[in-house]
Amino acid sequence: MGKGEESDKITINVGGTRHETYKSTLRTLPGTRLAWLADPDAQSNFDFDGKSNEFFFDRHPGIFSYVLNYYRTGKLHCPADICGPLFEEELTYWGIDETDVEPCCWMTYRQHRDAEEALDIFESPEPGGGAAGEEPEEEGGREMALQRLGMDDRPPGAAGAAGGGGCCRNWQPRMWALFEDPYSSKAARVVAFASLFFILVSITTFCLETHEAFNIDVNVTETLVVGNTTTILLTHKVETEPILTYIEGVCVLWFTLEFLVRIICCPDKLLFVKNLLNIIDFVAILPFYLEVGLSGLSSKAARDVLGFLRVVRFVRILRIFKLTRHFVGLRVLGHTLRASTNEFLLLIIFLALGVLIFATMIYYAERIGAKTSDPRGSDHTHFKNIPIGFWWAVVTMTTLGYGDMYPKTWSGMVVGALCALAGVLTIAMPVPVIVNNFGMYYSLAMAKQKLPKKKKKHIPRPAPLDSPTYCKSEENSPRNSTQSDTCPLAVEEGAAERKRSGETPKVGQ
Repeated sequence: MGKGEESDKITINVGGTRHETYKSTLRTLPGTRLAWLADPDAQSNFDFDGKSNEFFFDRHPGIFSYVLNYYRTGKLHCPADICGPLFEEELTYWGIDETDVEPCCWMTYRQHRDAEEALDIFESPEPGGGAAGEEPEEEGGREMALQRLGMDDRPPGAAGAAGGGGCCRNWQPRMWALFEDPYSSKAARVVAFASLFFILVSITTFCLETHEAFNIDVNVTETLVVGNTTTILLTHKVETEPILTYIEGVCVLWFTLEFLVRIICCPDKLLFVKNLLNIIDFVAILPFYLEVGLSGLSSKAARDVLGFLRVVRFVRILRIFKLTRHFVGLRVLGHTLRASTNEFLLLIIFLALGVLIFATMIYYAERIGAKTSDPRGSDHTHFKNIPIGFWWAVVTMTTLGYGDMYPKTWSGMVVGALCALAGVLTIAMPVPVIVNNFGMYYSLAMAKQKLPKKKKKHIPRPAPLDSPTYCKSEENSPRNSTQSDTCPLAVEEGAAERKRSGETPKVGQ
C-alpha cells in the first residue's frame, strides 16, 4: 500500500469498538458529522487521541456499523434488532436524513413510531393521582394529564390557568376520567365493572326475550267501527315477561346516568357527539323511553311506532362494542383493523378476482358434455348462470362449503378443486401481516398500561460547549473545504446551546 493511501486512512472509536476507513469514504456524504473528520483541522475540534491516533465518540457502536456502511455502499439499512426511535436518534446525531433508509427497511424503521402515535390513547391521564398507596404525580405531570383531558384544574387567576369554572374545573376532569378511563383509579375500575355487569345483563335480557319460555300469548279484544256497523275483533298478541322489562329498565337507567355524566363532563362536546360508541349508546337508550311513553296509547299510529321500535331493539346488541372501553385487547383490535386497511383491501381484491374467474370457469365447465336435448346445457347442473356461480365461488374460496351448490361433471370438479386451493392461498397471504400488526400493537399497548409511572424522567445532560465531541460549526469550517459548510444538526444544537448559555461557543457543534 502506498504512502498516500496510508495517510488517507482514519481510525474511529465508537463506544469502544474501533473502525477503520478512508477519509475519501467519509467525504461521500458532505455536511455530515463524519465528513468533518476528513477536514485538516478535525483533530483539534473532536476528541482525538494522539497516542492511539483515533477519534472517539461515545455513541451506540452497533448502529455505527450501519452508518459507516452507508458511506461505503451508499445504501442505508436499519438493523432488525434495534428499536426504530433509537436508530432515528443515532441518524440525527450523525447528521443523516432518515429518508435515506432503504425501502426494504423503511417499515421496520417506521412501525414502532407509527404504533406509538396510534396508541397514545392507551396512556392513562390520572388527573387525581394514582391509586391508593401510590405517590402523587408532580404538578407538571398533573397539569399535562389534565391538558390531555382538555381541562386545567388550576384556580382562576393563576398563571396559565383557563379562566372561569371555579370548583367545576376540579371535579369535571375527575368525573370524566372516572367514567371514561377504567385505568385511572380504583374508583374508575369499580365503575367499569358496574358498567360491564349492566352491559352483560342487558345483552342476556335481549337474548332471553326471544325465547318461548319468556313469551306470553295474550288475547286482545278490539272494537272496530265502520259506519253504523260495530265489529269486535279477537286477536292474539305476544308479550314479554314483565320481569325482563323491569331488568331492562334498571339497565337503561344506569346507561342513561352514565351517558349524561359523560356528556356533561367531556372536554369536547363535538368530539363526544361524533364518536361512534356514543351514538350507539344514545340509539340503544332512546327506544326504551319511547316504548314506555307510547305503551299507554291505543291508536293505530302508536301501535305502528311501537312495532317499529321493537324491530329497532337489535341496536341494543351493539352495546357489546362498549366493552372496548374496558378491555385493552378489543381496543388494540380496532387499531389493528385500521392499520391493516391496505391488507384487507388487498384480500378483498384477490377474493373478487378469484370469484369472477372461477364462477366463469365453473359455468362453462359444467356445460361440457351436455345432452343435445338440452340446448342451454343447464338441466343437469346447479350453475344456471355466472352470477349464481359467484355465491359458490365465495363459499368455496373461503373453505366454508355449504353444499347447496356443487359441480356434477368431472371438469367442474377439477375447477372446484382449483378454486378451493386458490382460496386457501389467497386468504393466507395477507393474514400474517395483520397478525404481526396485532402483535406489535398489543405489546406496545400492554407496555403503556403496565409500565410504572416515573416521578421524574432522566434526561442526559448535553455535552459542554467546549467539548471536543461537538462537531464543527459554520464558523470553524474552512470555506474552501470539500464538505458543506452547514449541517442542520449542528446549527440546531448550536443555537439551542447559545440560547441556554447566552454565549458564543468556541468550538462548533
